[in-house]
Amino acid sequence: MSRIFFDTNLFIYLLEDFGELGKRVSDLMHRMSERRDQLLTSTLTLGEVLVKPLSVGQVSWANQYEILLDTPGVVLIPFDRECARVYAGLRQDRALKAPDAMQLSCAAVAKCDVFITNDDRLSRRIIPGIQFILPLEKAFI
Repeated sequence: MSRIFFDTNLFIYLLEDFGELGKRVSDLMHRMSERRDQLLTSTLTLGEVLVKPLSVGQVSWANQYEILLDTPGVVLIPFDRECARVYAGLRQDRALKAPDAMQLSCAAVAKCDVFITNDDRLSRRIIPGIQFILPLEKAFI
């Protein structure tokens, strides 16, 4: 069993019409289920995915995200004091955007085996507490 952290964009691909990207995420989640991997993301993910549906007044769309992220087997990691300390260290690199640093700090504190994103800039980073950071197309699970 691996602890696998999904960046926000993967949930967006899954629920919105992103064609092949959505299928990749769905297939990945199916393999994770078969392997009994644990899916983690942060509370920031919930906030990020709700922005667009709420900005256009689509409460039912926002509810779909809430239900997805409240599914048994999905763990929301809170941005707490320990995450804030890791975040502060990561933000010393000003090229790393604040939301990315928040996601990475939550994944690092949760001791994730794999952090999957579709942001190639993140996949080149080495973050203590995260074994591998992979772009979606190279997720080997």
